Amino acid sequence: MTSTFAGIEIGKRGVIAHQQALNTTGHNLSNASTEGYSRQRVEMSAFEPIYLPGLNREETPGQIGQGTVVERIERIRDQLLDQRIIAQASGEGYWSTRDPYVRMMEQLYLEVGDNSMRSGMDAFWDSWQELSQYPSDTAPRQAVVERGRTLVDAIHERYKGLKGLQDMVDQDIQLTVGRVNDLSKQIAGLNRDIQKIRAQGDNPNDLLDRRDLLVDKLSSIIDVTVDSRDPDEFMVHTAGYILVQGKIGRQFDLQQGIETEGYSRIAWKDTGDEAHFAGGSLAALLDLRDTTIQGEIQNLDNMTMNFVDLVNEVHRDAYGLNGNTGLDFFQEYPFVTNLNGNYDRDGDGTFDSTYIFRINGINRLEGQAQLGFEGQITLSGADGDVQIPYYPTDTVTEVIARINNAGAEVVARLNREGFLSLKGSTAEGWDNPDFVIRHIEDSGYFLTGYAGLINDRGPEGAYDWGRADAMTALSGGVQKYSVAPVAHPSGWIDLNPALLRDPNSVASGFGANGRSANPGNGEAALAIAAIRNTPVMVGNQNTFDDYFADSVGRIGLLGEQSNRALETQNLIMKNLRDMRESISGVNMDEELAAMIKYQHGYAAAARFITTVNTLLDTIINRMGV
Repeated sequence: MTSTFAGIEIGKRGVIAHQQALNTTGHNLSNASTEGYSRQRVEMSAFEPIYLPGLNREETPGQIGQGTVVERIERIRDQLLDQRIIAQASGEGYWSTRDPYVRMMEQLYLEVGDNSMRSGMDAFWDSWQELSQYPSDTAPRQAVVERGRTLVDAIHERYKGLKGLQDMVDQDIQLTVGRVNDLSKQIAGLNRDIQKIRAQGDNPNDLLDRRDLLVDKLSSIIDVTVDSRDPDEFMVHTAGYILVQGKIGRQFDLQQGIETEGYSRIAWKDTGDEAHFAGGSLAALLDLRDTTIQGEIQNLDNMTMNFVDLVNEVHRDAYGLNGNTGLDFFQEYPFVTNLNGNYDRDGDGTFDSTYIFRINGINRLEGQAQLGFEGQITLSGADGDVQIPYYPTDTVTEVIARINNAGAEVVARLNREGFLSLKGSTAEGWDNPDFVIRHIEDSGYFLTGYAGLINDRGPEGAYDWGRADAMTALSGGVQKYSVAPVAHPSGWIDLNPALLRDPNSVASGFGANGRSANPGNGEAALAIAAIRNTPVMVGNQNTFDDYFADSVGRIGLLGEQSNRALETQNLIMKNLRDMRESISGVNMDEELAAMIKYQHGYAAAARFITTVNTLLDTIINRMGV
């Protein structure tokens, strides 16, 4: 037999359930503008009925219900859609971070007027052309000096702009790593709180929303994946490693070193292993600093170093109006003061490396002459040594072109006097220095007896920078090689002070038979002016004009690529976020409709209690005994 007061209990449960539903609706409406909030829905179910199946149950027509109860408050979320957003967010973070920096780089290359580096270079060549026509005058020499100074200033400004941008990116990297560490700590802390609440049988909906929001923010910084199969140990992975595991949030550390020019490498704090990221804003910053901007600085350095070396090569052999010779037009600063290029690379106090930038052969070559023999040249490359074969029917020019197109970090050319010249170019990675020839080997006779660059064939006669006094493998003396320069010549290059003091020391003509040049001889000035359109191999470009055209085109393509990629990623993420918002977002009309429904349910439950109370009052107070 049911209790007389069962109706009161049924009504009370209805009131409590609908009141909780109304409170949940109000919570949804209050958080309609809260970032990362997912709307919540009350799941009601019938309370356990009286007279469950059993042999001792009372004979009644079916089970007797006991009202409703809130079973759980569920947040509306699509886990598969969340994983798609997390996976895609790293792409959006990458391009949204990269695009502004690329635009700043474009501004550095948008030079207009007569103050640009390109116009300064053109004016410099023109001044030498003019000097070749009036070699006996002082005024053209003064013009060469002034235009040389203007060009140097323009190169310095380009370098300062790129270096300043690289420093800015490095500071951004440091701040971003701190942000990642903070997010991993917060996620681990939320995992701990969520685990405690779930252990009590509750649904920590708001904490789950906060954790998902933090994961979303983290996924735009680094590429992450989440694993929620174990509800007690939510995990976040990045780059194949665990970043967050339950209550443990791993941290990253910044490690600085001389080999990275003082810039920071990102490493796991607990193991010291370098961390690598495939996407997100942090990967964009690292790519910008270590690849894009560093590559532009190296291109500028390469152009500057070759430009300086070629001008000095001619100017050094020529005579000025005052009879001076042997002067460099530009100052060069060697990386090592040791005449043999010896350097203590590991810092143990003993020379262990040889830093040489340029090596010239001792035999004059004819560009169109066929070799008549075969062999294989081995040169240092970015990913190990590079092999360049040559055959009897090849000409000298063809072999030189093959060397320059092989991908080695060494370029070749025939200099003004017809000698083969090998130069170290910029290195692709931080591990190797720029403008250092690391390995030269020939299985045949092209670099040995023919060009006269190294002494012997094969591995025994190879030149290798990994030992002191490696120049003993070279055929020429000190005059046939030059040591590597100080890093980033585009930042320190300057005119020779001797020319600033006396412009008549600017050389314009070549001497003959040990005599100085005739005052009317402008051959040297003409030879320097001809460098402008001579294939001199500035990296992968043939001429200096090619360098400028390639640099402007390259930056323009980078800007176009980043802009289009960002637009694509923004569109993809907008569609995904709109889809999630349609599922998890708070709809005002829907919530107001639910509020009216729960209000009526609450009123009906209260009316039911009033009715039951009236019945009980009739039974208790109005029935006569």
